[in-house]
Amino acid sequence: MKHWDAIVIGAGIIGLALAIELNKRGLRVLIVDKGEPGREASWAAGGMLADFLLEMPLALHDLAAASARMYPEFVHELEDESSLKIDLRDDGALVFVDHAVDNAIDPALDRPIGTAAAESISPSAETQQSLAHLEPNLSTSKLSTLIALRLPERSVDPRHLTAAAVAAAKHREIDFSSGDQVLSVEVADGKAAGVRTSKTRFGAGVVVNCAGAWAGQIAPYNFPTRPVKGQMLCVVMPQKEMVRHVLRTPSVYLIPRTDGRMLIGATQEEAGFNKQTVPETIQKLHRSALDLVPKLAEARILEAWAGLRPGTPDALPILGATETPGYFVATGHFRDGILLAPVTARAMAQVIAGEKSGFDLKAFRPERFRGDL
Repeated sequence: MKHWDAIVIGAGIIGLALAIELNKRGLRVLIVDKGEPGREASWAAGGMLADFLLEMPLALHDLAAASARMYPEFVHELEDESSLKIDLRDDGALVFVDHAVDNAIDPALDRPIGTAAAESISPSAETQQSLAHLEPNLSTSKLSTLIALRLPERSVDPRHLTAAAVAAAKHREIDFSSGDQVLSVEVADGKAAGVRTSKTRFGAGVVVNCAGAWAGQIAPYNFPTRPVKGQMLCVVMPQKEMVRHVLRTPSVYLIPRTDGRMLIGATQEEAGFNKQTVPETIQKLHRSALDLVPKLAEARILEAWAGLRPGTPDALPILGATETPGYFVATGHFRDGILLAPVTARAMAQVIAGEKSGFDLKAFRPERFRGDL
């Protein structure tokens, strides 16, 4: 049986980024994936690098903000090692939030959530006049009851990102076993010893479960991850830069790409592992986008798809060591896998190496679900 220093289960952006980080530390790494690398949740994602406090659990914000700061260097390194270009935009986002949400009191902070959010990243509230200047094609008629906030936020094309991460990993001579489902983590003398797959066995003293929504299907632990379906579509804008900012409302978000594409999303559905799109749902998203930007009626629909986000009972990732020495987990990133990839890779590499981590991972420890494992 061939042996590696570490095996990463799952070739999404989390697994790819972590494998590269471990390889930087001199480890020989194998990535095992049940399908084609980067073609599940990472491929289906929108790519908003949104570390806005109003839109995520409070416990996740510091980690998300740290990851957002790491992104330019993360992308630069992947571009350099893959010789591929990644569309990373820093035009910011316009986020429309409800007055009631903005003024709600967060018990952990004992002050309005909106106030805490403003202090965390300093968004600016926009007037109708300033919105018209920032986005001339935006229709504000159905947004009059919402507060418009402008955020200094980036977005990235996840398909570019995952393709570059795969190429960078191969450039570093990281090994892949694709189309090979991991069934269990092998344990010998009480320690991780490798994995058993649908095809064979691979040996390693370190195993990391980065299998996303499928993480709970790998013995011996039943991590409480579940698939949360998201449907979205992509159109080609009639003219480039017709929309510059990412636009987010309670009902729809729009993500412009530099090449003239626009992503429109996304649903949040408990539908098991069903990845089929529903025409009526796609049409509803499209209509919501047209309400925001009527000129998108001239846009051509390129494709529609669905992805499966890895959800957890408390909407927080599962990061850290398991009770089995040598077996680690990094999964459950839900809607934030793209955003959290660089910080997850850095933090988990520190944990695996036995170093003191520069990140507080207490809220994400696997043992919080001890009763579920």
